[in-house]
Amino acid sequence: MTVQKQPILVFGGTTEGRTLVEWLDGEGVPVTVCSATEYGGSLLPESANVRSLVARLDIDAMCALMCSESFTCAIDATHPYAAVVSENIKRACENVGLEYVRIVRAEQDVRDDWVVVPDAPAAAAAIARTQGNVMLTTGSKDLRVYAEGVPDFAERLYARILPVPDSLENARSLGYPVDHIIAMQGPFTRELNEALIRMLGIQVMVTKDSGTTGGFMEKIEAAEACGITTIVIGRPLHEQGFTLDELKAKLMTA
Repeated sequence: MTVQKQPILVFGGTTEGRTLVEWLDGEGVPVTVCSATEYGGSLLPESANVRSLVARLDIDAMCALMCSESFTCAIDATHPYAAVVSENIKRACENVGLEYVRIVRAEQDVRDDWVVVPDAPAAAAAIARTQGNVMLTTGSKDLRVYAEGVPDFAERLYARILPVPDSLENARSLGYPVDHIIAMQGPFTRELNEALIRMLGIQVMVTKDSGTTGGFMEKIEAAEACGITTIVIGRPLHEQGFTLDELKAKLMTA
């Protein structure tokens, strides 16, 4: 079984996206990968088969990119919480007549002891009803929401974010103290999560259901071991698509 060698367009930035690109590269398939950040682009393999673009594209720019080459399909390997981006990719594919393929992560069954909320503002409201230190493990994008929604955020909130300049500058500009910023690249083991919780005296953890590749269960298990409250932001969409393994099988031809 081999893979057709026609070019494929991938919108990446996730572990699944990088894994897929590495696999396609190994199969000799030309791949154009669009990442939203320099950090995401830096993790891609350096190869003659891989063309990396770093840009935040609107629908018109996506359409232009899709028409720039004879792609067989556009694979949406963006984060499960990037609902607007996924919708834009889907609409661009419809506009130019290109097949849209979505990589999905399995969701976890909701547990009774989780505080499940629909979005970051609701998570901030839930935090405001608790006491004690809080570890935010949802990235840097929503740090302003928490800073504005939690009255004593500078004393209570610890933000775990990527160790890249944009994320760090964003946190500092919003007033997060240096000693409340955990700049690390994940995903993390249960042991490391547990160590951070105990070291910082965390009583509440905020997370997204980022799936197995996002280290979600390692965070949940650490929170349970430490007996702290877990606030889970639910996924914005319940998507249809293929797992990484299913997509590989789809791309294989006799």
